[in-house]
Amino acid sequence: MAMVGEPLYPIAILIDELKNEDIRLRLNSMRKLSTIARALGEERTRKELIPFLKENNDDDDEVLLAMAEELGGFIPHIGGVEYAHVLLPPLEALCVIEETCVRDKAVESLCKIGSQMKESNIVEWFIPLVKRLAAGEWFTARVSSCGLFHIAYPSATEPLKAELRSIYGQLCQDDMPMVRRSAASNLGKFAATVEPSHLKVDIMSVFEDLTRDDQDSVRLLAVEGCAALGKLLDPQDCVAHVLPVIVNFSQDKSWRVRYMVANQLYELCEAVGPEPTRVDLVPAYVRFLRDNEAEVRIAAAGKVTKFCQILDTELTIQHILPPVKELSLDSSQHVRSALASVIMGMAPVLGKDATLEQLLPIFLSLLKDEFPDVRLNVISKLDQVNQVIGIDLLSQSLLPAIVELAEDKHWRVRLAIIEYIPLLASQLGVGFF
Repeated sequence: MAMVGEPLYPIAILIDELKNEDIRLRLNSMRKLSTIARALGEERTRKELIPFLKENNDDDDEVLLAMAEELGGFIPHIGGVEYAHVLLPPLEALCVIEETCVRDKAVESLCKIGSQMKESNIVEWFIPLVKRLAAGEWFTARVSSCGLFHIAYPSATEPLKAELRSIYGQLCQDDMPMVRRSAASNLGKFAATVEPSHLKVDIMSVFEDLTRDDQDSVRLLAVEGCAALGKLLDPQDCVAHVLPVIVNFSQDKSWRVRYMVANQLYELCEAVGPEPTRVDLVPAYVRFLRDNEAEVRIAAAGKVTKFCQILDTELTIQHILPPVKELSLDSSQHVRSALASVIMGMAPVLGKDATLEQLLPIFLSLLKDEFPDVRLNVISKLDQVNQVIGIDLLSQSLLPAIVELAEDKHWRVRLAIIEYIPLLASQLGVGFF
């Protein structure tokens, strides 16, 4: 069944080229797989091309990556969803390959195909594949399996669901850290498909194992799961199960884990609600603002306005402002820069009096910072302050500093001032300007 303009002769060449020693020819042919399939027709594609690809012992990662990608969109070429299972064997073989990007692409294509398969076919073909990979001798197979559970689980029967939860629990305790990492990073997706009653028992217990892992790279990925799990649980369960983990993590010995928590903290506050945020998460956040690692302070500083928006003014002034003042004089220019890019947003949160009393001195010190990016970040957000304290006070306190910046030695700062002039003019009014 040759297509118009696609005579059978070139198709034979394309198929031959899949076996050629020259990698460019093999790659070219692999990228034209759908053309070959259209020419062969659905039945021959199912019975000849797909089995040929499964036996294809190509050892070049680029060719295998192209194959993994092509097969993800192959359902129309084999006769539709009825026959989707035919595509699973070659992709299963790719899930065991050593090269990570090939495995990831194969898992992605399997998810694409699995999400279109009928329930009965998932039970018959897809779930056995997940179980085979999860029990695989090579760690690569077990790593790949973790990314497929969320597709398999919803269609499973009750006994199969229990089995899948139990297998996932074993993967979370695998001897190989790479497998535990994969289980940790896919836990949120899997948890989203599990029934609430099992979520609290099975999923939370494996989550707690992962958060206590001796490898910081595994704990790091478990942190990512915190916000996702927090959103799936009732607020009280979230407070009982997720909050203690977060408070623990905020004192983790690995700065990478602390950095990850600092980045996720705002989402976690949303999940646990206002009361626990006040009691448990404010002290944790203050610790991040004073962390001995600059990377962690950068992450925390960048979230300061968002964090203050969920607290009341009193708490902000009492707990958050003292470490913020310290950060405005931080030894790392990147920390000061991160703070400068958001601090203006604190003005509307604090209101006029607190802004004048507490924030203005911080703005002024940042406007005189030796690092141009810090000065730029403050200038670009000045309008947020004007809305709060009004133009008279702004002109008394900040305008002299702005006029000074117009003669700054860094051209980018002078340019920013020029760009800011129209906005200033509109806010100052004709007379003043």
